Amino acid sequence: MHINKEYNSAQLHGGAIAILGSTGSIGQQTLSVAKSLGIPVAALAAKSNVSVIEAQARAFLPKMAVLEDEQAAAKLKLALADLPIQVSGGKEAVLEAAAESKAHTVVAAMVGMAGLAPVMAAISAGKDIALANKEVLVCAGRLVTEAARENNVRLLPVDSEHSAIFQCMSALADGDKPEKLILTASGGPFFGKKRWELENVTPKEALAHPNWSMGPKITIDSATMMNKGLELIEAMWLFDMPEDKIDIVIHRESIVHSLIQTTDGSVLAQMGLPDMRGPIQYALTAPRRVPSDLPRLDLTKIGVLHFAPPDEEAFPALSLARKAAREGGAAPVILNGANEVAVARFLAGEIRFLEIAERVGRAMEKFSHMPADTLADIFAIDATSRDFINQQ
Repeated sequence: MHINKEYNSAQLHGGAIAILGSTGSIGQQTLSVAKSLGIPVAALAAKSNVSVIEAQARAFLPKMAVLEDEQAAAKLKLALADLPIQVSGGKEAVLEAAAESKAHTVVAAMVGMAGLAPVMAAISAGKDIALANKEVLVCAGRLVTEAARENNVRLLPVDSEHSAIFQCMSALADGDKPEKLILTASGGPFFGKKRWELENVTPKEALAHPNWSMGPKITIDSATMMNKGLELIEAMWLFDMPEDKIDIVIHRESIVHSLIQTTDGSVLAQMGLPDMRGPIQYALTAPRRVPSDLPRLDLTKIGVLHFAPPDEEAFPALSLARKAAREGGAAPVILNGANEVAVARFLAGEIRFLEIAERVGRAMEKFSHMPADTLADIFAIDATSRDFINQQ
């Protein structure tokens, strides 16, 4: 398991955070939690949204505010000229924000492969990582976890499913491992549909998630079930579990966020209303639990909880993810990169919904032989898989 149980009280009292991807859904909810708990913000980083990060900077007064887009950063610098905030732009500036000396924990909420280099920079600087970017471990799990061990850094899950497992595992004695992990999945907007019924679904329909408010990419991944496949690979690295010891079960209500089965046959579950602020808060305070103003779960109002097996014929992305998990090497990198581009093309109306998994599968067949031993290898594989999907 790559999450140790040591706790530095500075994390909550006097320790600041840096947020990579501050203008996105997770970033904005993290700032809501920081405001509620009184956690200072040392650095904000995002891609190009000037107006949102300006408002955030004015509200939290970080030492640094960074935009990867240099033209947008120039506009932000003018907008924040009246405040003593260091404003800069470019990829190197994002790496500087990730390593900001005043930050104790870095919240990695950037979407996709863009988060990998900043997370590695933060780990090298000795920062704990509150990880909301599953692609980091999907594509470079071995390199990231090895770096975390070498730098005595904690990898703290923000995804609700991995947070649930993390919380359940706190009930185990030191050194004990679960027999099995059970990831729950909402099933997205198309649960119960047969494959033929998904041929002509629109981006608007795919973005209509029944339970969670998330960014567009992760919402489409939920609709294809690729998100759960990526989470399976992430769980392998976070909790040092093989692919065949991780089950996936559809749970429509999104109340049971995930479970563990112990070696004596007991099953432990973590439950709560579907609100990302809960797992974000726990990532910032674990293993302590501190008061929050989040809405409380009333099981009498929920009434009944449903569970079902996933349909891998209608949602083949799950099978692709399991295949990538078993193969390792380049396969998970291709799975992630090809999927990211295919999702973007679907959202742009260029390909159909079912073509997302079809094209990802073709990319895996073509490029899984590539070496994936270094970060340079991983970025090369990622670029190759993206180019392949763009040219299809």
